[in-house]
Amino acid sequence: MIRTPGDDAKLLALSDLHVSYSENRTLVEGLRPGSDDDWLLIAGDVGEKLDDITWALDTLRRRFATVVWAPGNHELWTRRDDPSELRGEAKYLRIVELCREMGVLTPEDPYPVWRGPGGPAVVAPLFLLYDYTFRPDGVTTQEAALAQAYKEGVVCTDEVLLHPDPYPTREAWCRARLAVTEERLASLDPDLPTVLVNHYPLVREPTRILRYPVFAQWCGTEHTADWHLRFRAAVAVYGHLHIPRTTYHDGVRFEEVSVGYPREWQKRPAPPALRQILPTP
Repeated sequence: MIRTPGDDAKLLALSDLHVSYSENRTLVEGLRPGSDDDWLLIAGDVGEKLDDITWALDTLRRRFATVVWAPGNHELWTRRDDPSELRGEAKYLRIVELCREMGVLTPEDPYPVWRGPGGPAVVAPLFLLYDYTFRPDGVTTQEAALAQAYKEGVVCTDEVLLHPDPYPTREAWCRARLAVTEERLASLDPDLPTVLVNHYPLVREPTRILRYPVFAQWCGTEHTADWHLRFRAAVAVYGHLHIPRTTYHDGVRFEEVSVGYPREWQKRPAPPALRQILPTP
């Protein structure tokens, strides 16, 4: 049973914790809510190994009233030194099981409703993947986009470590996730706004500032380009790009909430902090 948050409660978010790095692990150990009623949204890339993922999510769920997790690509990696050896959908579902044991909400659970300040709003954690449709300008096929990435030497590690089993390809897995998720979102109460939480941006525009534009093909799908409008998003939360910032698309606030790797965030003026999603800061 989720209790109604008090007047000082906040809906907060963070992503790309990457707790295999000791500096990031220390950062997670130091995270605290401002109120006993605060919720925390985690938009993926907690870590790769099940032990690391479990440690981080369990640490945070002991501190925050509710923790909601959406997977990133790193959780789906299967490294040779990972004792679980689970691949693809089997690994994802194992993490879902672990989350349920801890009391962490996932894309496979009923979407909770934030009834604190700035609400009510349905909080929808999404698992959508990508399908290589964020292609470089002038490139019309997936094959050509991948060929350009290999030529430039900018290839996502997913090509080696993210296995789509039992689906034949990552893009096929993406299509399956899009279908089931779209159906769920379409069935929501049309009078309630949403907070859409996905590891990847729902629209292409945030990827335009990437240092290597060809990398965008591993950053989402064109099929979600209007979801923030169709599904009444008050805020769209995402990570993956490691470029924390606030942007607006069609009047909807998009929050990139990444921590990123130590070599990235240690160069910034201030250390990573929890991002307030609701009420609107």
